[in-house]
Amino acid sequence: MNTDKLSVRLTKVANYVPEGARMADIGSDHAYLPCYLAKNLKISFAIAGEVAQGPFQSAEKNVLAEGLSDKIVVRMGDGLEVIQPGEVDCITIAGMGGALISSILDSGRDKLDSVKRLVLQPNISAISIRTWLLANNWELIAEEIIEEDSKIYEILVAEKGDPAKPYMEKKEEGLLLGPFLLKQKNETFKKKWTLEKKNWQRIYQALEGASETAETIEKRKELLDKIRQVGEVLNSEETERS
Repeated sequence: MNTDKLSVRLTKVANYVPEGARMADIGSDHAYLPCYLAKNLKISFAIAGEVAQGPFQSAEKNVLAEGLSDKIVVRMGDGLEVIQPGEVDCITIAGMGGALISSILDSGRDKLDSVKRLVLQPNISAISIRTWLLANNWELIAEEIIEEDSKIYEILVAEKGDPAKPYMEKKEEGLLLGPFLLKQKNETFKKKWTLEKKNWQRIYQALEGASETAETIEKRKELLDKIRQVGEVLNSEETERS
């Protein structure tokens, strides 16, 4: 992967950045995403934000090498600290856990007034992001699920709007599995949730031998609920095919 050719995962993220956007890529690493978008004349301005010295220096080096210093500013800081209010209209955050992405958005909510679109790619716990979006008046408008190098990723796209709109049919299942992904039910979706269900079943069996505490009882209940939800979705797919 380089500034000319992104990974499949980052290409999907790039596809959702609006034409002419003023973007901030948080956790930009080598700044591959903003460099790629700037080189393809898709964005007008970008901030590449990094919290660690090594990736910050890599991003600076790449932006300079590509001659993009007039379009891309590399800044070091924690989360949305690198953005000034009103400076960008699109934020991308890719390659982190869903809980961390949600925390970054929550801590920097004062920077979101001018932002029209969020493009988020959690490595795990997309439910954390969906829950945050729902609670903070961001409407989920698109989702994708892909597999690359034996890893499964979800991409979530949100804009300001009616946060409850995507969950009119099945809120609980939608938050866990993704309201758009639930409708698509592609092979990657089925693979992910079949594996997750098996993992939850293993954990549940291990907990059956644990001491009866309020915590273990609650954990077993939570796992059973998830196993049931995913099982119903996967079974309905099998029924539709037969």
